[in-house]
Amino acid sequence: MSTPKAEVTSMLEALPDDSSFEDIQYHLYVLEKVKRGIERAETEGAVSHEDAKVRLNKWLAA
Repeated sequence: MSTPKAEVTSMLEALPDDSSFEDIQYHLYVLEKVKRGIERAETEGAVSHEDAKVRLNKWLAA
């Protein structure tokens, strides 16, 4: 598992040189959201594809 500093450094190196501060903030936001989602799925479990389809169909039918 890499450190947050290493992850940010890797992300910055992957961005184009003309990236704005807004671009960088957006990529940091997405990186954090993805990490939190993965951690949540690992600790709380994830919804299966079939369960998601059933839930979505119920929601759309209402």
